[in-house]
Amino acid sequence: MGILWYGGNIYSLLEENHMVEAVYTKGNRIVALGTEADLRQKFGHEIESNIDLHGDTMLPGLVDSHMHLIGYGEKLNRLDLTNCQSKEEALKAVKQYSATVEKGEWIIGDGWNENLWGPKATPIFINELDAIVPDHPVFLKRVCRHALVANSKALERANINENTANPEGGVIGRDESGKLNGLLKEEAQELLYRILPEVSAASLRSYIRTAIQSAYKLGLTGAHSEDLSYFGGYERTLHAFKEVIEEEGFSFRAHLLVHHLVVDDMKGTGESFLSGSEWIEFGAMKIFADGSLGSSTALLSHPYADDPSTSGVAIFSQDQLNELVKKAREYELPVAVHAIGDLAFEMVLNAIEKHPLRGNGRDRLIHAQILRMELIERAKKLPLILDIQPRFLASDFPWVMDRVGGKQDKYLYAWKTLLKEGLPCAGGSDAPIEPLSPLLGIHAAVTRTNINDPDKTEYLPEEALSVFEALSLFTKGSAYAACHEKDRGLIKEGFLADFTILKADIFKVDLHAIPEIPVSKTIIGGKIVFDSTNKD
Repeated sequence: MGILWYGGNIYSLLEENHMVEAVYTKGNRIVALGTEADLRQKFGHEIESNIDLHGDTMLPGLVDSHMHLIGYGEKLNRLDLTNCQSKEEALKAVKQYSATVEKGEWIIGDGWNENLWGPKATPIFINELDAIVPDHPVFLKRVCRHALVANSKALERANINENTANPEGGVIGRDESGKLNGLLKEEAQELLYRILPEVSAASLRSYIRTAIQSAYKLGLTGAHSEDLSYFGGYERTLHAFKEVIEEEGFSFRAHLLVHHLVVDDMKGTGESFLSGSEWIEFGAMKIFADGSLGSSTALLSHPYADDPSTSGVAIFSQDQLNELVKKAREYELPVAVHAIGDLAFEMVLNAIEKHPLRGNGRDRLIHAQILRMELIERAKKLPLILDIQPRFLASDFPWVMDRVGGKQDKYLYAWKTLLKEGLPCAGGSDAPIEPLSPLLGIHAAVTRTNINDPDKTEYLPEEALSVFEALSLFTKGSAYAACHEKDRGLIKEGFLADFTILKADIFKVDLHAIPEIPVSKTIIGGKIVFDSTNKD
């Protein structure tokens, strides 16, 4: 027996403006599209439920192509500094939170961003933390998670002192006199992470539940997530995913990227690319090629305009990156490589060209925020997709222009150019780095503005996408990135019955009103997992 969905604006996304009057689903699949009368006539004896959309707008299920599901759930359960508008406000929040924690226990915060604190603001430093929290080891992750600041107690526990050398691919921050300033960037963060108490299995499950429930409310039916190497290892993290999604029944389509540090564990269990279940499957091998623009560790082909002493951090040398891609090929895996700066992107292309993908899948280059036309031309010749995060524009402009030196001959967050050049793109949030809401990402893509900017300043507006293009990033794009373009991302016969239903027509509202559209329902596999009218 099936369900007839009708009475609203149903956009298939098969092509721009394509709409249907009704959809008939059975089990977890879309069976037919057509007029309400025709579908009733054809399937009348099979229709078990009639769902009137009451004018709402039905879309293919929105999927975040790049996030960290457990990290997002963890952030929702910890000290969050994301909205602090000054250093003083952040430090006050830390001090207040410390009063709720027993003496000597770790205090872990997330989300500080000195770029929100004014043009001359500096990061939080060790002496400032020591002054307000002397009785706890403390570390606070920068919003990008490519840097953190720790107090003296935390550094002492990690045996980090002024004689500690920078680890390969990392930087231990020091002031002008050579003393530790508390900042750890890129791989230097691991010196601290590795001595932290292990997250309990119960906490892992709680983080996943919290994250999925939040995703439901935001209209997300799935996500491509990278978590398997950060919370006590591959096996226990994967087990937590399976317990919550498959055993407890928190339906969610989780496409899991596999960090190169745990890819041997995956292969040891006999798993391979796209193996798994309907709900949890394995994706590409994840690699980091550089850092972030916020921490000045994204790898550029030239020095930073606001700090000529650095051009960023290469997490790996070219030879090391080549070897990692080679290993992925030996395991018959595509790669998913974090590359924000143009030089990092170039190094990834070098490695992929040296060890091309053969067999299933397609490589994905994640972020791709600063490019050059010759790199775009090279990328067009490869079986890959660019995994972009439109919301970064709202967070990074205007300060990023001063940091990288203006547009010049570079392509900055150049999504329209990428699509015009024929490069497939998928859309994600990188939550918990950015808010998870896909509507915020779509808003940034189509307006090139920050929703919190009262002046609605547009940044490089020639790169703005249409609503159709932006929606396609989070539907067809995410499906293509995971090699599911034949069964996900469209409202089409034979495709999965995953839908996002909005209270307003996203194609007709004012562009700046897109983030305010309420999610009416979220449907996964033909089942309603979120209904805004349900007050329970």
